[in-house]
Amino acid sequence: MKIVLLGMNHRTAPVDVREHFASDEPGALLQKLVDRPEIVEATLLSTCNRVEVVVTTENPDGAKYALYEFFARDLANGEGPAAGALEELTYLRQGREAVEHVFRVASSIDSMVVGEPQILGQVKDAYREATEAGVAGAVLSRLFQRAFATAKRVKNETGIAQRPVSVARVAVDLAKQIFETLEDKSALLIGAGDMIEAALIALHDHGLGERKVANRTVANAEALAERFGGTAHGLDELDSLLSDSDIVLTCVGGDTPLLTRARIKRSLKGRRGRPLFLIDIGVPRNVDPAVHKLDSAYLYDLDDLQEVAAANEKERRRESERAERIVYEEREQFEGWMVALQAVPTIRNLRDRAESIRSGEIDRFAGRLRLEGGQNEILEQLTRSIVNKLMHSPIAQLRDETDREAGLIRLEEARRLFGLDATSDSDRDASRAPLDDSENELGEYADAEATENVAQASPRLEESND
Repeated sequence: MKIVLLGMNHRTAPVDVREHFASDEPGALLQKLVDRPEIVEATLLSTCNRVEVVVTTENPDGAKYALYEFFARDLANGEGPAAGALEELTYLRQGREAVEHVFRVASSIDSMVVGEPQILGQVKDAYREATEAGVAGAVLSRLFQRAFATAKRVKNETGIAQRPVSVARVAVDLAKQIFETLEDKSALLIGAGDMIEAALIALHDHGLGERKVANRTVANAEALAERFGGTAHGLDELDSLLSDSDIVLTCVGGDTPLLTRARIKRSLKGRRGRPLFLIDIGVPRNVDPAVHKLDSAYLYDLDDLQEVAAANEKERRRESERAERIVYEEREQFEGWMVALQAVPTIRNLRDRAESIRSGEIDRFAGRLRLEGGQNEILEQLTRSIVNKLMHSPIAQLRDETDREAGLIRLEEARRLFGLDATSDSDRDASRAPLDDSENELGEYADAEATENVAQASPRLEESND
């Protein structure tokens, strides 16, 4: 069984191309994909920054063609680039590269903002939707369980997500350093654009107590404040709003500073020494730089925040090197599991082949031997013992082989040597068996399935060595 991934992200395709491939309900699409003979299992991850399909297959070349066609015909509904033009906009990963890519995505190493936490939840949602649609079997279940475990290790063992790198998140992080907690604090946000919205999201995530939005156009302030449980105000209310606010974040147009030194000084008198944290991300600046000299006023402008964000980004990149080592370790373990899983049908086929030859030869010579009474049973035991002893060494070698490259080569050699490729296709059907929805049990199911099949493949071998 092989793992193949086809995807596009913010590095390979612009947003006006990616939006053609976005999907909110992947279940039906994935069902169409696994109905193709080349595809066994499938998942679809669709976010604002990436669209990726991960499949398992016994026919990698056929799966590639099927995936390009799936992107062009089913995902894009014929509105995106043709299948032939997709190669320049997408990336194709197979085998260990596909496994490593899934682990890096789940761990937020491959994100636009390294360490951002949202992607793990999106990967979990994609996996859950695939299981609910019945298109994620034992292999993909194991893959994504290990991806989640890898992401957990990266979070716990590195500092990759500890330092914010967006201006809004940096501003909120600085506010937390000053006030320790934001639950009993009040924030005034001046403006109603994207930066103010991003700051409101960050403040909301950190449990800010009171939110006030002030803007020249009050209707815009009302629309934004309503989404975050805040109140809306006009700029003519600034003086009273400043006195009652602990955090002020401003990003509004204007040629001259909206918050002058005199205005901030007046507001500080009514605060009785309580600090006022001001974040100016306006261009031109909305706050007079002289405010920084006032006692109890902490002013940060856009340059300050970008400098902190750049330092944080550099630190995250450094931590990502540690995260990459974790990904490597987890990928090696998963590949060992894949080799062991691929050994299961070979062991079963090998034993079935040997048993078929043994029983066939007994039937062929039964008439000539003219055995009586317990002689038939003795012959059965004798021939089974011979077969078991002959098969013990090759089966033990196949079962215990864990080296990735050597193990796969050994399996291919065994199938060719013993002529096993003429066996049935039952393994493909078995791989689509429905699984339990529980995320914790899916990985255990795959392990149990492999262990049980190996045990069934050689029950008498164990007995022969007692």
